[in-house]
Amino acid sequence: MTGIIGKVISVNISKEKGVIKEAVPEGYFQEAHGLVGDAHAGKWHRQVSLLSKESIDKMTKVGIEGLCSGKFAENITTEGIILHKLKVGTLLKIGETIQEVSQIGKECHTGCAIKVQVGQCIMPKEGIFTKVIQSGTVKVNDTIEVVE
Repeated sequence: MTGIIGKVISVNISKEKGVIKEAVPEGYFQEAHGLVGDAHAGKWHRQVSLLSKESIDKMTKVGIEGLCSGKFAENITTEGIILHKLKVGTLLKIGETIQEVSQIGKECHTGCAIKVQVGQCIMPKEGIFTKVIQSGTVKVNDTIEVVE
């Protein structure tokens, strides 16, 4: 599977871990680091978090109101791509960056602000994490492609 498979609908950042992120028009994603200025960035395997609008919509359909991009502390909100079906090791071209899928889902930590505010969190099942392989800017409406 190659070619354009989705797009960026929001880039989100926070200076603290475990809080809802704020949308920004674009972000600079640094190789081996993640989104510059974001609390989750650093030299580890979960530099960038992604969640699809389709996953957020599932939560809205079960009656949870007020959900929007960044509410689940994801750095990039996507559309048109089922993220959790990608395999670890998949390379994605997102905007100017190349990112490698490093983890699918995660364990929600105790006292997670998102779970407390929203009631449940979809990140543990449908969110993914990437490592930045090639630095660059990611903006709203940028395309997402699988790279061979």
